[in-house]
Amino acid sequence: MSASGTLLLRGVTLEDGRHTNVLLRGNVIEAVGAQAGDETLDLEGYLLLPAPAEAHAHLDKAYTADVVPNPAGDLMGAVEGWLRHRPTLTAQDITDRATAALRAYLAHGATAVRSHVDIGEGIGLRALEAVVALKTPVTPQIVAFAGTPLSGVDGAQNRAMLRDAMAAGAHAVGACPGLDPDPKACIEFCLELAQAHLVPTDMHVDEWLDPDPCALALLAEIVLASSFEQQVTASHCVSLGMMPAAQARAIAETVAQAGIGVVCLPQTNLYLQGRQHDFAPPRGLTALSVLRQAGVVVAAGGDNLQDPFNPMGRADPLETAALLVVAGHHSPQQAYAAVSDHARHVLGLPAVTISPGSPAELLAIRAGSLREALATTHPERLVISAGRVVARTSIQREWPTC
Repeated sequence: MSASGTLLLRGVTLEDGRHTNVLLRGNVIEAVGAQAGDETLDLEGYLLLPAPAEAHAHLDKAYTADVVPNPAGDLMGAVEGWLRHRPTLTAQDITDRATAALRAYLAHGATAVRSHVDIGEGIGLRALEAVVALKTPVTPQIVAFAGTPLSGVDGAQNRAMLRDAMAAGAHAVGACPGLDPDPKACIEFCLELAQAHLVPTDMHVDEWLDPDPCALALLAEIVLASSFEQQVTASHCVSLGMMPAAQARAIAETVAQAGIGVVCLPQTNLYLQGRQHDFAPPRGLTALSVLRQAGVVVAAGGDNLQDPFNPMGRADPLETAALLVVAGHHSPQQAYAAVSDHARHVLGLPAVTISPGSPAELLAIRAGSLREALATTHPERLVISAGRVVARTSIQREWPTC
């Protein structure tokens, strides 16, 4: 389709059950219910949805599960295994795996991806520079994920590395304050650096079951007391789900006041957390309903993709949404919002709706309803970004008779 032409999506099913046509012009939706376009795609039997976004990936780690063992299956086992392997990574290896991952995300419908990329000892800026240089249909938002510590004399090298990462093309500042000897100093440095570059921060926060101390509460207090004007995201926030209800509600209200978005990462945290519990293991999810009730924007992401932190994963936001339904007690509508509208919000992107004037970032999947789409995660999909078809997957299924 030319930049000035129109594309008619004929016969789609909308989330409310309507069967209609949707007309695209350029990179926006022009009309719902139109009858003709310069080009036509027959999408009878497909559900048309706002395209999902991947709010939290690790492209530099993707597809390394078979070469980086994690026998313990827990967070520290993954961290230790990865730190041993990291110095062996080459730019070409990172490029190949990250490209494959981005293509998989796009084929499944994610037209926007945010990836945390390691910087620091044993890797320097090698991984970040490789991801910055990627030539793929999806240009990822890159969070420079700093090593620990960032505070004090021992953190001087990591602070310098994070500054260099911003100059090298990172789009956001990231760290893990809960692992820093001085979480407050770590957070304050990240906010100062992000403000200087006018970029957001996205931090790994409380990725464990122990509710004390709580870096999420500290982050919210620091943001409220500061003049920081950029977007702040807290990823994981697992321990909030282990707190007494009153304490969790109070923290959630402070997070809402600070305007912090939260990204829940169900698959990785279901895998990593709770292994020391022989009976009734906790689910490793944040306090989803408490955060929503407080008015916090709660997105969800896939996090690790077949690496030592999570040996599973299909780079499919619908898989993430399905996990929110079964493990997080979301409705299908709430779950899909977490990987689409809310994910785009934490990425600083405009909302997408199936209505005139909306960005034409769309996913058509062979399904009759949203519930069915999440239940089957059907592979037959057509993905549209900026009004253009950027991926299409078709399958042929046979039942040969004898």
